[in-house]
Amino acid sequence: MDQTGLAPRRAAHHLLQQVIEEGRLLSELLGGGALDHLAPEDRARAQRLATDTLRMLDRADRMLKPFMAKEPPLYVQNALRLGTLEIAQGAAAYGVVNAYVEIVGRNHHTARLKGLVNAVLRKVADKGPDAWAKMAPPLLPGWLRQPLVAAWGRKDIEAMEAVQATTPPLDLTPKGDAQALADAVGGTVLPTGSVRIMEAGQVTGLPGYDAGDWWVQDAAAAVPVQLLGDITGLRVLDLCAAPGGKTLQLAAKGAEVTAVDASASRMARVAQNLTRVGLNAISEVADAFDIAGEWDAVLLDAPCSATGTMRRHPDLPYAKDGADFGALIEQQGAMIDHALHLVKPGGRLLFCTCSLLPDEGEVQVEEALERHPGVRVDREALNLPGIDPAWITEEGGLRLRPDYWAEIGGMDGFYMAVLTKPA
Repeated sequence: MDQTGLAPRRAAHHLLQQVIEEGRLLSELLGGGALDHLAPEDRARAQRLATDTLRMLDRADRMLKPFMAKEPPLYVQNALRLGTLEIAQGAAAYGVVNAYVEIVGRNHHTARLKGLVNAVLRKVADKGPDAWAKMAPPLLPGWLRQPLVAAWGRKDIEAMEAVQATTPPLDLTPKGDAQALADAVGGTVLPTGSVRIMEAGQVTGLPGYDAGDWWVQDAAAAVPVQLLGDITGLRVLDLCAAPGGKTLQLAAKGAEVTAVDASASRMARVAQNLTRVGLNAISEVADAFDIAGEWDAVLLDAPCSATGTMRRHPDLPYAKDGADFGALIEQQGAMIDHALHLVKPGGRLLFCTCSLLPDEGEVQVEEALERHPGVRVDREALNLPGIDPAWITEEGGLRLRPDYWAEIGGMDGFYMAVLTKPA
């Protein structure tokens, strides 16, 4: 472990640079070994520091703005953002200032700005955590905020931003009894049956991990499979299955599951998780459009903007710019058509996306119903414990948002609907 704290800070700075300048996702960077050179404690610290700074980026920039005549180069700006976040969280200013002065000084392109970093972070320290705490929650970047405000209204987006400014709790899906799991891990059972732990610590150290009693899955992501009701013995196809939480749910509910995903590495993780929790499913690496046959039910968790997962992945608004959203929306429509072709007469398609954009949810279902006149929305499927009737949408789907359950940590944004094929 680095006693000076410089190594994890340099690593966090590198992560920020890669996300903001290169448009890379944290999951991609971490999966590619960006922190593998660090000791476990430093690795955790670097990831936490980068994630917290991305979550608070707008607030950090507002804190810094009065102390600079103009915005410095991104390399320096990211050092200032990290330093501001650390000071706001109560770290000793002396160590923070020295560390980021050194990081900026080591880069020959920015070394001349060491004095600026020193001066600005000292002014931030003078303002202190109290000034930070009084600031409004960070705003989403304009390119994303504008369409979301158009969809939901400014007040609702501000409520979502307030939730996304907080570190989300850990949600578990139990393989067995939810209350027994909650008692074992010190959590609470949510209205929809997930178990929530407000401060979990190391996930693999929680009771029941090795025994396979549960898996990590946001409470919102755990709702779609519940809409299928009793699926014991049914043949169910899980398209775009990775990372596998819904595959595990389907298997736990007694279905004969075939899980498909185009990524071999991601499907390997699905297979590992199935083994850990003692469940069975057929795993297949393939393009969804290459799948043929007929199933009692098809689950399509379609590739999407992932805007509903920003509270857990605050890098998304900075790694993306919306340029690929149009292609994703077009692909979703094609995938719905193909998935309906794979549903046997009288069977069901469960369509869902982890998106906050209506074009990737409500609109997709409305347009699918127009293209397939015999297909109907199963509104009865939404009559489940914990589902607020206000969440049900006009076309018969279910819209979940980060500001729902805000008082207990919120939830991811999700859309889902069950489509029934004529017999």
